[in-house]
Amino acid sequence: MYRRLFPVATALAIAFVAHLTPAAVAASPSHPTPVLTRWEPQTKIANGKKSKTWTSPWVAAKGTTALNPSWNASTMPNGSFLTIQMRAKDAKKTTGWKTVAEWRYGLSGGKRTTKSKQSDSLAWVDTDTVKAKSGKKFSAWQIRVKVQRKNTKVKSPVLTSVAVVSSTYTSKTSPVSKTTMTRDAELAVPAYSQMVHIGHSPQYGGGGQAWCSPTSTSMVLRYYGLGPSAKSYTWAKGADGFVDHAARYTYDSAYRGTGTWPFNTAYASRYGTDAVVHRLPDLRSVERFISAGVPVIVSVAFKKGELTGAPISSTPGHLIVVRGFTANGEVIVNDPAGKTNAQVRRIYNRAQFERAWLKGSGGISYVIAPARMNLAF
Repeated sequence: MYRRLFPVATALAIAFVAHLTPAAVAASPSHPTPVLTRWEPQTKIANGKKSKTWTSPWVAAKGTTALNPSWNASTMPNGSFLTIQMRAKDAKKTTGWKTVAEWRYGLSGGKRTTKSKQSDSLAWVDTDTVKAKSGKKFSAWQIRVKVQRKNTKVKSPVLTSVAVVSSTYTSKTSPVSKTTMTRDAELAVPAYSQMVHIGHSPQYGGGGQAWCSPTSTSMVLRYYGLGPSAKSYTWAKGADGFVDHAARYTYDSAYRGTGTWPFNTAYASRYGTDAVVHRLPDLRSVERFISAGVPVIVSVAFKKGELTGAPISSTPGHLIVVRGFTANGEVIVNDPAGKTNAQVRRIYNRAQFERAWLKGSGGISYVIAPARMNLAF
């Protein structure tokens, strides 16, 4: 699977449900707008215990075919980890709990890994996405997270938030959206190239081609003045060692890469952010975030000739930071595939870019903002 890597409940929990359809944008009947449901459970383990499980209520989601979970943790000491599980149902069947991931920040005591397949007659796990089997649709879903530590001497991790975006598609084609922009708007997101890291840390994907996701995540964190301290990546070779750090701490040992979507947002949450994996309906939704001062990381895929001006000719999956828009709606990005940092900033045609994003990943996005912003996702 290459969708991210280009080749060369408790009742006391606070729940938020966001239907991100801007007032002027009507969702297509064939492509209902994805729905993000988010909780802030603040779950931690009681003294003398080794684990605690938080479970959401059942969430109605008629017609859903894809579920993308993400989670945030404010404290995650070595020796602690989270197990993320989901289940779904239709009128005839309720699946068993499917383990989407076992996630930890540091790797002491185990691996950071997703759990693909687990197929039954209704659902299966595609890396970090729970999908309905062909011809099937979910009517409701549920998520639970087990917060764990290897012994009671390890400080308890704190599960701060859990989110799931439910959708009826993983790819769509639609007419290009009309821009909401009336003037140029561009955020000062620093530009970093993944290509300057070629050959770095083979055990974490080897840099270069493999590191579009952690490079994009690093750009957004640095934009906010957040991220790891310099002393935490003194082991990294060459410039921009914080990218190497992000790659190390987002690496998925099962996927064997750094492009697992919720591992990147979970990494970002360790630095004072609220971060979710979202599925946005069109570029108008991204414009809303840009207007709020929030850059958005998007997952695109395109064939040769489909994205004019791109530093790579084609890709089955690549992460890019949207940093702004021109007055006529063209897309200003930091494309980490640029050969050098100076070649990262680019402007792409709106229609081509939106098509590469919506058809390529169904609008998958990382939305990351400092917790102090209290961003409405």
